[in-house]
Amino acid sequence: MTTALPLKETLAAREAQVYRTFDHLHTHPETSWNEWETTRYLAERMRALGLRVTTFDDCTGLVAEWGEGKPVVGLRTDIDALWQEVDGVWRANHSCGHDAHMTIVLEAVETLIASGYQPQGTVKILFQPAEEKGEGALKLVEKGVVDDIDFLYGVHLRPIQEMAAGEAGPAIYNGAAMFMTGEITGVSAHGARPHLGVNAIEVAGAILNGLGQVHTNPMVPATVKMTMLQAGGDSYNIIPDKARFALDLRAQTNQAMEELTARVRQVIDGAAAMFGADISVTTGSQMVAAEVDEEARRLMEQAIVDVLGAEHLRPAPVSPGAEDFHFYTVQRPHIKATMLALGCDLTPGLHHPHMRFDRTALLAGAEILARVVVRTFAHLHGEQST
Repeated sequence: MTTALPLKETLAAREAQVYRTFDHLHTHPETSWNEWETTRYLAERMRALGLRVTTFDDCTGLVAEWGEGKPVVGLRTDIDALWQEVDGVWRANHSCGHDAHMTIVLEAVETLIASGYQPQGTVKILFQPAEEKGEGALKLVEKGVVDDIDFLYGVHLRPIQEMAAGEAGPAIYNGAAMFMTGEITGVSAHGARPHLGVNAIEVAGAILNGLGQVHTNPMVPATVKMTMLQAGGDSYNIIPDKARFALDLRAQTNQAMEELTARVRQVIDGAAAMFGADISVTTGSQMVAAEVDEEARRLMEQAIVDVLGAEHLRPAPVSPGAEDFHFYTVQRPHIKATMLALGCDLTPGLHHPHMRFDRTALLAGAEILARVVVRTFAHLHGEQST
């Protein structure tokens, strides 16, 4: 049996430091692949704790390690901010909670160390860049830094529509997302002689109409929308031969996304054949749906009950929003992973330029992640955690 750890008391004593950490990260946002100062700050914090730190020459982000050998339990946080208009000014802005996620992971590690905990193996902390582009997790997979991880835990703040402050869920079932861009090439002609041309706008219209006829299993949510269309010029008597479009695809499972993608390509190919146009399609950013491990989920559930009590444990939310955390388990199926869904009275919503939340959730989130680390090592060593 592991020794009881004064995690709550340690966090309470560190409360002012927790808020200072958040304030610093919140007021120093950096966009995807530009998180150089954020990386430097996090590396300094980790080195100050005596952890081994690995940074990268070709990208932002870092990995910190504490302890030795197997098993390896990982904590992951995203570190990038969004680029959006705030009060009339375009700037980097932490409106998705990544500043909170970094704070929670930092303070979970610092609290464990301050409480005298010694892992029976290795704790590996991933400070991952470029989540908002859907590219950061794949970059860390490419670098091989997750290959030795046995269990991996993340966290994401939840909007008030899903969960209130003081509540939490043991997983987040994010959906899959994909963006496609296409270019239509028709034949230009005089507006008085449309029969001599191939109108790229009409081709785009056929694609748009065809997308409305795409039907997949109604028991699994899936949608496709045209979100950008550009065609024509300043001369209104010319049949346009060029058009550009973008599509947003969403599906709740990876299998549904495969089916949806195939149907969408059939629509595009059909429009090209019907009009005699050429359509080139490029797949852009893509994120996979959640693959939640039940063992990891159960350990997270127990940690939530430890901290908040069984009456504040909530079902895992199902969200159409995407999250690149799930690339870790899809790319490396041996990793057992789940994300903490943390209630915090978040309003008006994620990605709103003035998103706000109850900052006391930072303390609860840090304690839950600290306890799930303790519980996971105890579980792997056949012990009971307290």
